[in-house]
Amino acid sequence: DPALYEEYYSGLKHFIECALDCHRAELSQLFYPLFVHMYLELVYNGHENEAKSFFEKFHGDQECYYNDDLRVLSSLTKKEHMRGNETMLDFRTSKFVLRISRDSYQLLKRHLQEKQNNQIWNIVQEHLYIDIFDGMPRSKQQIDAMVGSLAGEAKREANKGKIFFGLLKEPEIEFPLDDEDEEGENEEGKPKKKKPRKDSTGSKSKKQDPNAPPQTRIPLPELKDSDKLDKIMNMKEATKRVRLGPDCLPSICFYTFLNAYQGLTAVDITDDSSMIVGGFADSTVRVWSVTPKKLRSVKSATDLSLIDKESDDVLERIMDEKTASELKILYGHSGPVYGTSFRKEKVGTKWFSIWKNGSYGLLKTDFKHVRFHLWATDHYQPLRIFAGHLADVTCTRFHPNSNYIATGSADRTVRIWDILTGNCVRIFTGHKGPIHSLAFSPNGRFLATGATDGRVLLWDIGHGLMVGELKGHTETIYALRFSRDGEILASGSMDNTVKLWDAVRAFEDLETDDFTTATGHINLPESCQDLLLGTYMTKSTPVTHIHFTRRNLLLAAGAYSSQ
Repeated sequence: DPALYEEYYSGLKHFIECALDCHRAELSQLFYPLFVHMYLELVYNGHENEAKSFFEKFHGDQECYYNDDLRVLSSLTKKEHMRGNETMLDFRTSKFVLRISRDSYQLLKRHLQEKQNNQIWNIVQEHLYIDIFDGMPRSKQQIDAMVGSLAGEAKREANKGKIFFGLLKEPEIEFPLDDEDEEGENEEGKPKKKKPRKDSTGSKSKKQDPNAPPQTRIPLPELKDSDKLDKIMNMKEATKRVRLGPDCLPSICFYTFLNAYQGLTAVDITDDSSMIVGGFADSTVRVWSVTPKKLRSVKSATDLSLIDKESDDVLERIMDEKTASELKILYGHSGPVYGTSFRKEKVGTKWFSIWKNGSYGLLKTDFKHVRFHLWATDHYQPLRIFAGHLADVTCTRFHPNSNYIATGSADRTVRIWDILTGNCVRIFTGHKGPIHSLAFSPNGRFLATGATDGRVLLWDIGHGLMVGELKGHTETIYALRFSRDGEILASGSMDNTVKLWDAVRAFEDLETDDFTTATGHINLPESCQDLLLGTYMTKSTPVTHIHFTRRNLLLAAGAYSSQ
């Protein structure tokens, strides 16, 4: 009977509002999923007027972070509308996850059985997954920190699997001392001999990390000579790296795209900070050199045949000086370019690609079917197809050890996927809007995420828990990056600011006891302002990209907006 829907919902609402404070916050989580499913049932069964009345009467009771979903829901007034809305179909077919203490759950169950409210009880059993834990009920602050996604919270079991978050041990590479280090004389007055220096700061890990995956867990390519040269340059730069901290903040260099009438949609900077690329809505990709060294094209086939291929400077000889310029425009796309990325190692002329993982393959997102593919450049078929998000995948990031991929989605969840098995090994919920930025800490243990809600959330990957919440931005956060030594976390937002956070303090006070609590949740500090080290405003430029150089200079970029 459609007339009973309002009566059932009103009765449950009155019961929850009259419950003890300790249970009210947990039981209030039922309002949103029950409201959506009862409304969709009315629409599906053709009760349009009753559905409209039900929506108008109770939609104001829902939390503000569900407003976007409610706007979509209000447009579904006929059964035919539901067939064309994949998001709501996913909502109907997947179970909404609620995490509730055993005492609160028993209170709810007893009430529904006494009132013989079979309609709501059937929805709870069919469309909800209640993750029951033993212990004290959670407070509203604890609940609000973790809810907000399209499918509710993550099941605790989803985040209990083992993850190899440690860094792989890299082979030692010897490199010669710089000229200034070689100067000097020994006791006899003769020049000192050159001594090769072993990698001390440039490698990911000198000793085998106990949390690292086996070296052969996934097939990583061998280092080529050009890759080794690039690593040697990286090591030399690392010896001159500035050690950052609260008393030594990085200098910031901001690149502003002026007159970007084409519509800037993506930015990236090379690892050696020599080039910057912009992707635009007019389907072009534009690459600039930000050093005195200009960009050049390869010589024609005729001229290349005359070059001595055995010469030491063959890579320099194949370049045509006549084509040297500070800007190159790449054509080929037929729509807006939403992702640009440089390869980490430049090999020959293949120095640019869209979507990267640095050393393993390319990444493609299939927005229509909410899945994404992992590709290798020497295969014609994808290596892995990952499926699980309920809405568009909006950002991706490879783990430093290349064994995992993190994805952020418009369904307001972050997932971590195992490349070897293709399984989802972590699900993080807590953001109240689509996720647009991800950053792994250099040691691989932590993940920072940013979204349209203006919050930066910090996650412990090993334990699968939220461990921090950084508030301060007022608009979408499109850029997150840890400094090379992991001391500083930088965030860039559409509110025209770059903020620097003390990453060391954010992670140092974590207690093991908190991780073992039955709720799968730790107590977050009420204020994060003591972690904020500085706020830097642009004149009128939203920040879309952030990059730390090898010496820990901070580079940021965005398109000037006159609005």
